[in-house]
Amino acid sequence: MSTALHGRPASAGTRNGGVPARRAVIRWSWRMFRREWRQQLLVLALIVIALAATVLGAAIATNTPPPANAGFGTAQDMATFSGGSKLASQIAALQQRFGRVDVIENQAVAIPGSINTYDLRAQNPNGPFGQPMLSLLSGHYPAGPGQAAITGGLAATFNLKVGDLWRQGTTSRQVTGIVQNPQSLLDEFALVVPGQVTTPTVVTVLFDAKGLAPAKIGPNVQTPKSAAASNPLNPETIVLALATVGMLLIALVAIGGFTVLAQRRLRSLGMLGALGATDRNIRLVVRANGVLVGVVGALAGTVLGLVAWLAYRPSVESSAHHVIGAFALPWIVIGPAIALAVVATYFAASRPARAITRIPLVAALSGRPAPPKQVHRSAVPGVVLLVVAAALFTYTGKTNGNGGGGPIALVGGFVALIVAVILLAPICLTLLATLGGRAPIAVRLALRDLVRYRARSGSALAAISLGMLIAVLVCVLTAQRYGNVLDYAGPNVASNQVIVYTPNGPGSGGGNRPNGPSTPAITSTPQSQAATAQSIAAALGSHAVTELDQTSATLQHAAAGRSWSGPVYVATPQLLAAFGIKASDVNPDADVLTMRPGLSGLSLMQLVYGAYFGGKGQGGPANGPGGGNAPGNGAASYPCPKGECVANPVIQEVGALPSGTSAPNTVVTEHAIHTLGLSTSITGWLIQAPHPPTAAQITQARLTAAAAGMTIETKNSAPSSAEILNWATVFGIALALGILAMSVGLIRSETASDLRTLSATGASSSTRRILTATTAFALGLGGALLGTVAAYVAAVGYAFDNPLDGLSELSNVPITNLLIIIVGMPTIAGAAGLLLAGREPPAIAHQPLE
Repeated sequence: MSTALHGRPASAGTRNGGVPARRAVIRWSWRMFRREWRQQLLVLALIVIALAATVLGAAIATNTPPPANAGFGTAQDMATFSGGSKLASQIAALQQRFGRVDVIENQAVAIPGSINTYDLRAQNPNGPFGQPMLSLLSGHYPAGPGQAAITGGLAATFNLKVGDLWRQGTTSRQVTGIVQNPQSLLDEFALVVPGQVTTPTVVTVLFDAKGLAPAKIGPNVQTPKSAAASNPLNPETIVLALATVGMLLIALVAIGGFTVLAQRRLRSLGMLGALGATDRNIRLVVRANGVLVGVVGALAGTVLGLVAWLAYRPSVESSAHHVIGAFALPWIVIGPAIALAVVATYFAASRPARAITRIPLVAALSGRPAPPKQVHRSAVPGVVLLVVAAALFTYTGKTNGNGGGGPIALVGGFVALIVAVILLAPICLTLLATLGGRAPIAVRLALRDLVRYRARSGSALAAISLGMLIAVLVCVLTAQRYGNVLDYAGPNVASNQVIVYTPNGPGSGGGNRPNGPSTPAITSTPQSQAATAQSIAAALGSHAVTELDQTSATLQHAAAGRSWSGPVYVATPQLLAAFGIKASDVNPDADVLTMRPGLSGLSLMQLVYGAYFGGKGQGGPANGPGGGNAPGNGAASYPCPKGECVANPVIQEVGALPSGTSAPNTVVTEHAIHTLGLSTSITGWLIQAPHPPTAAQITQARLTAAAAGMTIETKNSAPSSAEILNWATVFGIALALGILAMSVGLIRSETASDLRTLSATGASSSTRRILTATTAFALGLGGALLGTVAAYVAAVGYAFDNPLDGLSELSNVPITNLLIIIVGMPTIAGAAGLLLAGREPPAIAHQPLE
């Protein structure tokens, strides 16, 4: 008789069963996951949505900006020159030093009747490096001096098609094709053969320096790497940071889910321990389940995100203005996001895994969870981290007034702030329970349960607080920025307003006026310009045309920080009447009227005019009415010489004036004009149409204005402060209510035995409803308060020593939005709990078997 051994038996460890035990435990965990996936659907759905949003958001964020090699083609180096007599020798020097070069000449030409421009471009379509920057859509490339291939945008603007004759001033060219720049679909240009651009404004030379540093070639040389290095907070970094915060929120919510799941499996885990499984094996069951949830959710979310990206990619190409590959995805972001999902669920399952092994075996077999232990935590670590976060934000704000300095300190500040919120969340629950000590019995029971089970309720409160932190911080910073009366921000004009500028007005484009350098100047009289404005208004169905006059005067703030921005018009009787302002409403001694709230009470204001208006003073507005931001280094002085400046002019706030940044929101009164001896000139006309103009009406108005050498301005896409505040508030409330909906049920399920006892002793459905409503309201209120405090810690720290936006800017408090967040959100959560809860437990006499 003979025997054979077909496989080597696996060696078992002496203490924990070794590999066979771990393999068996993992298989059992997988079977339990397949059987009970519905109980884990909440965490699975969170991960799927988060990963899908990460994939889609990362793809959009990284593909929306121009590609890294935009403007370089296949070259590794790019030199830019301005036109001049030395251009030929500079190009020849590069060619002699590095061999092949690709020369692209651009001459900027203004589109008639618009402040936009296009490039007259001379480029060889078969050049050695620039071929990826050209794509022929129809027709053929130009082959001679009298030919041009134009982009689709120019074809639509000038109503041209292939074969048409395009006349620009005294030059006529035949349109031979429609082209585009795949690396920048926003690039509007007319392609001509080399040698046809006689006065180039910018000349680009593409070449390969074979690894030589740009600094050793010249100051005007760049590489794709050096061009991208100027932006340390690139889209990949931002999306990955948002994904990390999102996974942190999921981990905080998932802790409660895995805890409840472990309690449901208590008898099974107890039986596993009775069969000889060690504490390490039992912990492995729960942790393996967390990893499985993370892997399945991450894979499903990635697939869902890819499908959504493929469906949305054409829209992204249209808005990003460059060609995007189907699988041009930032895998450097998606890969870590998938890993973060698995790591988040693993650590979320680790806490209940450790807690479940502390339950005695007999208690586990009986299905009785161990009573929660009282954990006494100090608030000192959380408060210390809040102080550290404020210090880091202060350093970031001081480094650069625009917030671009100290990115490491900025990231460190947010990390410290998030950890502080997580540490302080359980303390807030204890504080809420203390404050509710004299409340009715049902309220006290709900608050006591939050404190007893704060291992779960604390994580839910931290997740809500982080969501509120984001929403409140956006509201506070928006109110701070839009509340600055000097550097005014927001939409330029109302949707029904159109400004028609004279040829020398603000929209003329300086040296690149609508006539363009290649067309003869159009001369027109003020009377004919006014008639043109009237005809545009008539085409828009309006007779409300207001003349806009400017004078050689503007405002200036004689202090460091943000300076005045925006035009200053003249308060003519016609303009005041157009907005319903009576002469009796104006202070006879007022020098300036404004609708900017708070400007009338701002000290150190100066009305500069005459020679000082041109920027002769050391601190004067060197760029004229546009203003700007002073460096804030204390080097600027603000003298106010007599005859050129009025210190602390009388400024009256008039709310009836329009609020657009390009509209006459601030005007100089005729009293100041006569007193200072200022002259005025017509700069444009403001048309108020009965309805917002359509795209066709805007195009027709632009063409009409172009015929007279004039330009128009319509509403831009800049959002108003109300839009940002409202969307941030809605986002915060929706996120908080979603977390509450996921968390309250988990928290109340842990007190199911107490609820059965209450029902058995005669507690009505009203009592059960109050328990759930109090739980939801307390979590919502605590999260809103903690998130608001954390947001103001960040905002105050950043503004404390900021040279541009100081602490005074935080006086613009978004009271309405904060009240909706702090009061409205908890009230909605409590009302929802009151209406949706109260169902009697299905079994009162015994605890159901899970």
